[in-house]
Amino acid sequence: MRVLGIESSCDETGVAIYDSEHGLLADALFSQVEMHAKYGGVVPELASRDHVRKLLPLVREVLEKAGLAPSDLDGVAYTSGPGLIGALLVGASTARAMAMAWDVPAVGVHHMEGHLLAPMLEENPPEFPFLALLVSGGHTQLVRVDGIGKYRLMGESMDDAAGEAFDKTAKMLGLGYPGGPRLAALAEKGVPGRFTFPRPMTTKPGLDFSFSGLKTAVLNAVTECQQKGDLDEQTQADICHAFQEAVVDTLVIKCKRALKEARLSRLVIAGGVSANKHLRARLETELKSLKASVFYARPQFCTDNGAMIAYAGCQRLVAGEHQDLEVVVRPRWPLSELSAPGQ
Repeated sequence: MRVLGIESSCDETGVAIYDSEHGLLADALFSQVEMHAKYGGVVPELASRDHVRKLLPLVREVLEKAGLAPSDLDGVAYTSGPGLIGALLVGASTARAMAMAWDVPAVGVHHMEGHLLAPMLEENPPEFPFLALLVSGGHTQLVRVDGIGKYRLMGESMDDAAGEAFDKTAKMLGLGYPGGPRLAALAEKGVPGRFTFPRPMTTKPGLDFSFSGLKTAVLNAVTECQQKGDLDEQTQADICHAFQEAVVDTLVIKCKRALKEARLSRLVIAGGVSANKHLRARLETELKSLKASVFYARPQFCTDNGAMIAYAGCQRLVAGEHQDLEVVVRPRWPLSELSAPGQ
């Protein structure tokens, strides 16, 4: 089955074609980062309008890359939530219209399920069951995965997500938008040990996260340095290094704890923060003591993209799942509400 996948939940327009027998055939992505950067964050109305402008040209681009015509497709998948409602409606209504015109089924995909399954696009995909760490700007969750649609939430952030903490800390330091990647790059120049920040909720039992206290600790350090006139680039790098160490330590501790509790030996990390090189390296090193393996997607499939939606949608369409003509999007949609295909 050949499935066209559309991702439009926030500030990236992603389109891809996935073949159930031959894998990913083509993908294309347009990022709105440059447009939103001057506002310091995503402007929902501008994001929606840009999806309208870019979506159909990207559909034509991936069809040409794959050497296919619309008549060669067997289904259309689209992100139906969670996300910005206007942006979701652009992708969902366009996908539904194309599916009706081409007389093929369409299926709405949960955005975080797409991220969770993105490592399945790689040459060495994980086998079920596994533990998934979903880390992005909006989510930090530990999920036991026994199969597609078979998810059990084990822990989540009680306040800011890890990616959100990265972005807010970057904003405190005036690093611009998007802040997370810039903070991670600056952290590589930092001197270890100059600053030390808390590892929230790691000394207590349980698998939930909290990053608001860490964010406050960083703000206090930044304020103190500003008052002393000592917030030069090296100091910024030292703060970034200490912050990143605190976040990574926290995530690693909770992942090891969850693997032991679930008695699993495979960990998947997914979402935008999973592209962080330091997090990947630490997990690969730390999990050796548990004789566990870590899996992740290539960097371009860690952030929002059409390939993950095409893959997730293909699995559900192959199982016979599809939606009717009504366009339904869900800005808020707990992953726990998903069921296995066909159920």
